[in-house]
Amino acid sequence: MTEPLLRGEKDPQEASFEESLRPRRLSEYIGQEKVTANLAVFIQAALARGESLDHVLLFGPPGLGKTTLAHIVAHELGVPIQVTSGPVLERAGDLAAILTNLQPGSVLFVDEIHRIPAQVAEVLYPALEDFCLDLVVGSGPGARTMRLQLPRFTLVGATTRPGLLPPPLRDRFGIVHRLDFYQPPALAR
Repeated sequence: MTEPLLRGEKDPQEASFEESLRPRRLSEYIGQEKVTANLAVFIQAALARGESLDHVLLFGPPGLGKTTLAHIVAHELGVPIQVTSGPVLERAGDLAAILTNLQPGSVLFVDEIHRIPAQVAEVLYPALEDFCLDLVVGSGPGARTMRLQLPRFTLVGATTRPGLLPPPLRDRFGIVHRLDFYQPPALAR
């Protein structure tokens, strides 16, 4: 019998240990003080209004905590998080399946959002702005458009290359933060 690691399986104890090391709250997150302080204000305001948080774009070099911050945002809001990545969303139907299965108030985290194909981004625009999904049913002269209402949700997009985002997508993020390299005092903690 081979070891789980040799079979490509994740050790449940190791996964549990790794998860315990990740911060779950903004107050536990080390570094990026301006970003976390700003997010805290937005999150508290959304909770006080009883609304979903505005869409968030996090950008910066790899390894600075964009994914961790996305999970923290969901935890602070007390909502589930659905995780995917830009390269996985190859067709509009892939995104439609995710959007129609979101729970009200959920966080949808899209890592490498700059890699979403243009036709998939087109589907995302009305979802971000009006929380609806426009579907084309049928083809040819008999085709018709059907509009589905989506639950309100918060998109958290992460990218290392914000310049590659189509401007209409970039413009739909109400909260945009650049993560900077950590300074020695933060690294010492």
